[in-house]
Amino acid sequence: MSAQRVLLIDDEEELRRSTAQALELFGLTVQTFSNAEHVLELTSFGFDGVVVSDIRMPGMDGMTLLHRVRELDAEIPVILVTGHGDVQLAVKAMREGAYDFIEKPFTPQHLAGVIRRALDRRALVVENRRLKAVAGKRDDLETRLPGRTQAMVDLRYRIRAIGAADADTLIIGETGVGKEVVARALHDIGPRANRPFIAINCAALPETLIESELFGHEAGAFPGALRPRYGKFEHGRGGTILLDEIGSMPFDLQAKFLRVLQERVITRLGSNEMVALDVRFIATSKVDLEAEVVAGRFRADLLYRLNVATIRVPALAQRRADIPLLFLQLVREASARYGRDDMDVPAEIMALIAEQAWPGNVRELRNAADRLVLGLDARPGGEVAASTETAGRLSDKVAAFERNLIAGEISAHGGALKPVYEALGISRKTLYEKMQKYGLDKRLALIDEPVEEGRRERS
Repeated sequence: MSAQRVLLIDDEEELRRSTAQALELFGLTVQTFSNAEHVLELTSFGFDGVVVSDIRMPGMDGMTLLHRVRELDAEIPVILVTGHGDVQLAVKAMREGAYDFIEKPFTPQHLAGVIRRALDRRALVVENRRLKAVAGKRDDLETRLPGRTQAMVDLRYRIRAIGAADADTLIIGETGVGKEVVARALHDIGPRANRPFIAINCAALPETLIESELFGHEAGAFPGALRPRYGKFEHGRGGTILLDEIGSMPFDLQAKFLRVLQERVITRLGSNEMVALDVRFIATSKVDLEAEVVAGRFRADLLYRLNVATIRVPALAQRRADIPLLFLQLVREASARYGRDDMDVPAEIMALIAEQAWPGNVRELRNAADRLVLGLDARPGGEVAASTETAGRLSDKVAAFERNLIAGEISAHGGALKPVYEALGISRKTLYEKMQKYGLDKRLALIDEPVEEGRRERS
């Protein structure tokens, strides 16, 4: 296992260098950064270190970094440093999840002590997760991609198999299903977990600068290129490069990228020297790339080269039984993110959530959870949307509402049936009959007992 690392971010070069040297004298492994952006490429569920950041910096400040790191993994310790003695800011940072808050000037002994305690805590978290996974309990992957339907069991099984293989992978799925979450999971499970994870949005790159952004350039390669610059491919050496929405990559650039995939070398603009590239490529697409090939917008040879392994992420419409469980988890995450107390979601809200279509998938459902926690209307658009599945006869609408209401209560009580029939005011026998009638299974609500998945992985 690699040594635990301290990622130290401070825009003041002298202070950054002296702090790193002092910490190294205490036996700590320190990696320094002048800004916070690149730190996010090294933090993930698999990261076993600590982040120490100045709180007031140009660009991404320490508070923003704290929030971004907690989105990746809320249990990565983030220690914030300030020279302004802002007590209110300190309280706010601690309330929003900072591990500790240190005021300048500080002694190296004090900072090293706080870091060692944070590293010990992180080591316990990582080891606890590993032991849970070995014991067949809910692990990191199920935390990030929850769901008890067979579609999600199959997805997690495939991610574990492909992740360890370190193969180039194509991830296909509708908007909002969590394709980048799957990509990060593949990175964290694989042998490159402690190396950079570089996400490139192919649809957002300016076409005039896309080659420079990806391949880098030498000084004088084009007007305004005053100094040499690494491209994103070179910056990700040793790690994983995610090409998000690769179908948006310009056709002319696809041929150059195909050469990179085949030969694992790049050439910076303005140079003839080839640079070896040791990376894993993961690409995502919301469109059918085979149809894009037929339409002449995507190269067939690039598709075949990318498609070493394929993962299809199911839409919420393909796993509707997961919606209540997933929504409750998103509510818990939103409560933690906004510093609110955990809330009990009323059964009638759960029923409405369960019957919505959610064309925006998990992203749209997450927005609904955020709105509920903030005291706003959780439904799409802030109004009751008529479900296409319940259109028709009154008896069908009543049955759909009853099924969703019962499913919501089962999820809300974690699969325990006694509080469910008590809350609904019906007998245990009646609850069992209705569960049988609507095809409901209490195991769909269980969080710590992945029955199907554990059985499958042991077979």
